[in-house]
Amino acid sequence: MPRLHGEPLSSALFRSCPEDFQVDEILDLEPSDHGEHLLLHIRKRDQNSQWVAGLLAELAGIKRRDIGFCGLKDRYAVTSQWFSLHLPGRELDLKQLQHNDFEVLSARRHHKKLRRGMHSGNRFNIVLRQFTPDKYLLEQRLQLIEQHGVPNYFAEQRFGHDGGNLHRVVELIESDRLKGNKQGTGIYLSAARSWLFNLLVSKRLEMNGLAPIDGDQSAALWGRGRSNINAEVGSIESEVLGDWQSWCYALEHAGLKQERRALLLYPQDLTSCWLESDRLELNFALPAGAYATALLREMAELFRPEFKAL
Repeated sequence: MPRLHGEPLSSALFRSCPEDFQVDEILDLEPSDHGEHLLLHIRKRDQNSQWVAGLLAELAGIKRRDIGFCGLKDRYAVTSQWFSLHLPGRELDLKQLQHNDFEVLSARRHHKKLRRGMHSGNRFNIVLRQFTPDKYLLEQRLQLIEQHGVPNYFAEQRFGHDGGNLHRVVELIESDRLKGNKQGTGIYLSAARSWLFNLLVSKRLEMNGLAPIDGDQSAALWGRGRSNINAEVGSIESEVLGDWQSWCYALEHAGLKQERRALLLYPQDLTSCWLESDRLELNFALPAGAYATALLREMAELFRPEFKAL
């Protein structure tokens, strides 16, 4: 996908260890300190959110469906996030929840289950290694990113290793089995929708650098219905997605409603610090649903030891 602010300034080693990618969930919710749900603030290292949710259910002696959380956090990272446990009329000894795969940081009672998307965003602390840009150009690039944002792409993890989720989308569409979450295809619906969105962002970037068109600075998350957009934006999207009609049709008939997502992503409180001559630490916050790599790829060509460039 094209970049907004020019070519990467240098290659960089990314996620050489979990501590190089730290994420803290921003809940923006004050627990009520009463109710049927126990909110747990959990820190995990090299574990995914679904796995931790399953462990919590097992340790608490409740069903997996009684565990709630706001969003999936990266596995190969050090992350903190909130989980809810439905425990009506029951107190739980936190010693019962001790496990090597996570740490309970705090616990509060609340009257509602946590559900996907209830958090406002995430704060990132990321270290890039073997990163050797011209430091003056880097400062300029960071200022551009702060002032003008970055393309709000969905990141590679949405699409699976080597794009495996997209290959599966093709198989499911060809066999008319991309039906919806009840058939276990939710992850592939998300991948298909995200891929089409990225194509629309890429086209708008190539056309005018993601500038608004008659005040519109969004692109479609495809599904049933049509959004209230101007004719020019609608024409662009129809043209881009003309070769993807089987994907659009599948998304529409899976029951998804069309939504709009911003073309640009703006980081909050972006700061940087050189830890060594070739090791840069970055701190910033992003809204829920946004990806840190969308920002990082505007600065560096990212490599992981076991993966190709992102």
